[in-house]
Amino acid sequence: MARDSEDPNADVQYHLEVAPDDVAETVLLPGNPERLEKIVAHWDDHEERAHHREYRTATGTTEGTPISVTSTGIGSPSAAIAVEELARVGVETFIRVGSCGALQAEMDVGDLVISTGAVRQEGTSDEYVREDYPATADHEVVSALIAAAERLGYDYHTGITMSADSFYAGQGRPGYEGFEAAGSEELVAQLKEANVKNIEMEASAIFTLANLYGLRAGAVCTVYANRETGEFATEGESKAAETATLATHLLAKMDAKKREVGADRWHAGLSLE
Repeated sequence: MARDSEDPNADVQYHLEVAPDDVAETVLLPGNPERLEKIVAHWDDHEERAHHREYRTATGTTEGTPISVTSTGIGSPSAAIAVEELARVGVETFIRVGSCGALQAEMDVGDLVISTGAVRQEGTSDEYVREDYPATADHEVVSALIAAAERLGYDYHTGITMSADSFYAGQGRPGYEGFEAAGSEELVAQLKEANVKNIEMEASAIFTLANLYGLRAGAVCTVYANRETGEFATEGESKAAETATLATHLLAKMDAKKREVGADRWHAGLSLE
């Protein structure tokens, strides 16, 4: 049993500095704290609730649906802390909102990638569960993100994401003074051949923890770079934010429909209208 001084389960969370009344049941998870303003711009209203280290939290509404956002910083270790502490204050659904590098030539800069699962090339989730445990997105969240992208008219792709622990060596990029990690030359080609869609740094840990705890998670990322074609531009960042915001409202409608018909899970036979 943990001593009181080691117990992280107090109402106000140690890293995020949030309490149960500070957040909605669904939280969007960007990496960059500065992305918060771009996300809440799509909401009806918002109020910043906490800002500690890389973790910045705001809560508001979208079309009458409660919604929150918490930035996680870069990488799976800090993202896992966010999931842990948000889960402790009652959050049930997590949607990563980020940027990524695409691996398939037909994916353009500015397109969205909606992850259905992730390759766990980060070490954080290994500390929770055996390495062959799959990192899968919740099908309700995936369905809501797809429906949102369709309604907004944004080009999107669905499929498997790879989550790395390193922006440079772990993603097949040269390090300082041209350093190349073992296997880095083949990494992108191998992932492309396996039909992996994109690379980022947090999704697999978020998916894994959510599944372990019986919670929902998904991810939508804007393509900033195409590793196959060499194209790069920081375009379309607001598309992922707007899509995740609308998806939150659609998830609320899914949950209401489940309650109405007594279903445990939303499925395609249930209307969102």
